[in-house]
Amino acid sequence: MFQWRLPQAVCVLSVCACLLLAYEDDIEVNYADTYYNEITEGETPQPTPSSAPCSSSDLTKWDKMFSMLENSQMRENMLLQYADEIVKVEMGSLRGEMLRSVAQYGGSCGMAVETVGRRMASQLEFRIRETLERLKIGGQTSAAAGNSVENSDNLEPMLQQLLSAARTQSSRLTKLETGCFSSAGAGMGRNTKTGFQIAESGGAGHLEQAVTSHEVALDGVLAALQQTREELEEVVGSLRQRYLPAGCDMALLFPMRSRRIYTSVIPEVPLSISSFTICMWLKPTTVSNKTVLFSYGNRRNPYEIQLLLGQNSALFTIGGEAHLVEARGVVKPGEWIHLCGAWSSQQGLATLWADGKKVASTPGVAEGHLIPAGGSLQLGQERNGCCPQSPSSGSGLEGFEGGFDPKLAFAGKMTGVNMWDRVLSEEQISQLASLKGQGCEQRGNMVAWGMTEMVPHGGAQFIY
Repeated sequence: MFQWRLPQAVCVLSVCACLLLAYEDDIEVNYADTYYNEITEGETPQPTPSSAPCSSSDLTKWDKMFSMLENSQMRENMLLQYADEIVKVEMGSLRGEMLRSVAQYGGSCGMAVETVGRRMASQLEFRIRETLERLKIGGQTSAAAGNSVENSDNLEPMLQQLLSAARTQSSRLTKLETGCFSSAGAGMGRNTKTGFQIAESGGAGHLEQAVTSHEVALDGVLAALQQTREELEEVVGSLRQRYLPAGCDMALLFPMRSRRIYTSVIPEVPLSISSFTICMWLKPTTVSNKTVLFSYGNRRNPYEIQLLLGQNSALFTIGGEAHLVEARGVVKPGEWIHLCGAWSSQQGLATLWADGKKVASTPGVAEGHLIPAGGSLQLGQERNGCCPQSPSSGSGLEGFEGGFDPKLAFAGKMTGVNMWDRVLSEEQISQLASLKGQGCEQRGNMVAWGMTEMVPHGGAQFIY
């Protein structure tokens, strides 16, 4: 049995050995580390060149331009932020200085010192007068009785009372000085003395010196504050001139004096009226001898209504230049002014208003006259200034062929143009003329600013 199993075991062992040798031949084990980015010895790495962003072939000239614009915008934002920070720091330091000045010199210390000084002087004067009166009475009594000892005995207690009162007032004044001037510096603190020193060594002189120095300091602060206030008022005034007045949100701009620049107004209601009020805000650039602001007329009479400017005056006519109302010294080029012209046919009273104040009034102007309908209404020019006939055709085209008279043209800004078929009251005109008010919200029933059709011609245009 054993002999039969032995050959089988040997055969199995031989087969296993053959398989093991064959498996070792097929598998090759590599124990070395693998590095994909390994740099071998002797090789020097070469940098890979990269193209500049603005010189890359992929960027067009528009890309370069946009890149430059972005860079400039970033620089502008940085500069604006830096300027804003500087302004904030300067304003903060100015506010701190003003607060320190107010804390140092403000309050009622100066007034309190002055009041106490006056009270002290009045009390001392009263006591001295009382003492003198008593001395006079005592002297007369002693002279009549022939007794001088009694007079000296009465004088001593009176002088003691006067000295005691002076010491009491000096002590109170010293406490007040210490409380008021302790924060004003060492120089002012050196002037403070005790009550007995002031009473015995000329307290009135030291009090006057302390009050004078305090008044000088307060005068300096007040002068600086007044100068700052004036500068701020100038800045605010210049800023107001850049914006539209009375809450108006748009204006008519007449950029220059030209024969083709004007604005025609087309009211919805015919102007057949016996009384009216015209109001407007204007800011003239230049003013000639006759500058037309508001003009209404027809072929028969081009001068039915006119609101004009002179060199430094405002003029108002009804029915022709024979009925003229003039106010001098009310117009300044480059500044906003509110003008109103009112007229009533029943009384024949024509009134001119400037900045809410009545500047001229004339009775008997076109009394009983009626403004006819069917005319043309224009801003910045007059009907009679247009239009000479063209030599080629024999007839003129209004505002184009011959044009208006450039000497009559208005140059500047105009806003808040309104017209009523009645005479407004003084209170209503004052409200319209308020620079900080909302006068543009009050519109006329004949011509209403922002509602009545107004057609600019030439270079005239609406600005906002």
